[in-house]
Amino acid sequence: MIRILPAIARRAMPVAALVLALVPRAAQAQSARLESAYVVLGPQGAVARAIVAEATRCPTITIDGSQREMNVRAAPDAMFAVLVCEMPIPASATAASIENAPLPLPRSQLKSIAAFGDTGCRLKAAKGNDGDDDDDGGKYQECNNPAAWPFAQVAAGIAAAKPDLVIHVGDYLYRESACPPRDAGCARSPHGDDWPTWKADFFAPAAPALRAAPWIVVRGNHENCKRAGAGYFRLLDPAPASAPPPCIEVIPQYTVTLAGRSFIVLDSSKAADACKKDKCDAARYAKEFSAMQPRPGSWLVTHRPVWGFRPHRKTINESLQQALAAWNGKLPDGITLALAGHIHVAEVLSFADKRAPQLVLGTGGTLLAGKIKSDLAGEPIGGTTVSYGRADHRFGFAMIEPTAQGANATFRDPAGGTLFACKVGPGNVACN
Repeated sequence: MIRILPAIARRAMPVAALVLALVPRAAQAQSARLESAYVVLGPQGAVARAIVAEATRCPTITIDGSQREMNVRAAPDAMFAVLVCEMPIPASATAASIENAPLPLPRSQLKSIAAFGDTGCRLKAAKGNDGDDDDDGGKYQECNNPAAWPFAQVAAGIAAAKPDLVIHVGDYLYRESACPPRDAGCARSPHGDDWPTWKADFFAPAAPALRAAPWIVVRGNHENCKRAGAGYFRLLDPAPASAPPPCIEVIPQYTVTLAGRSFIVLDSSKAADACKKDKCDAARYAKEFSAMQPRPGSWLVTHRPVWGFRPHRKTINESLQQALAAWNGKLPDGITLALAGHIHVAEVLSFADKRAPQLVLGTGGTLLAGKIKSDLAGEPIGGTTVSYGRADHRFGFAMIEPTAQGANATFRDPAGGTLFACKVGPGNVACN
């Protein structure tokens, strides 16, 4: 039996969706394809997401034996020809699945955390018009070569480590320009802020890690509104939505609480690394820091490091550092560790004035930055000096084990092998 839709509904629906709506439900069930199922964490708790191709209705989610149809987050359109669905997961839930695929739920204990960022495959023409301070144009990574773009291996390594939580510190989509003709390294690659590119650059390679644990997703500068913001809000931002969510310039800071630990998520996608004329919006970020109410032992999770070193721009981030003037350059009381990405290296920094240590985790797969000297001790930054500093230029991720006084962090290569390990204490870091 074929369903007949009202005329108003027919006019409002995209042509592809209208054609599917006129197909018998049995045929739709055979053609619908679950592209991805995952769990993101926000201030409201855990949210299950499903991305479905060739479907006009959301799949059924089963939570503790009870079934219901998921809510539509975003209907298919010309750029994203997939249905995005979601459903909040109660904190009391013990099991959940979509189409018989188990979902990773928040755990009562937080023994290990996988943290990484900057994962996409770099395809960017020499001159961009994105208005950002990203200066890595004219570079084309070999997306078809797992050794040159190892994100899939990194995700598999994370899944094998069986973390209780995954934190991605931002920059998911790097395929911004077409692959040059006759370049075998990236031939046939999609590009732009659309579903084929998001699938190739993030969802397909990330699949093992998405199944392993719930995620805290941080917005990077590649996901600002002039770049891949539409895809980020449609697919990853944890705030519930009942229509295609609009791209907003800055997401207000929020706190994710998991197993008694607080993670304050700061959207630094628009925080200029270097202040030029009106680009340094320190007042905006001072307001964000003022709104934070950190519990003791909270971690700051953001994309741009508050403190970090680049090969050609000695220190960043001037916007965030100026915003912290009211706190004498330090993070608000209660924050004991800062995680970020943005610089395509791994950095471990502690400071002479015992402010919260900074970990930079930008080695998830995109082209690595140039060499930074390995010993950064004594370097001035943000009104203080580095008491311990280490930089590493190898792909991989960090496994972090929270402790009563800090954390143990092991930096691993894409296959999960140990590169080096660090102990993070109150205001200090030491690595082997």
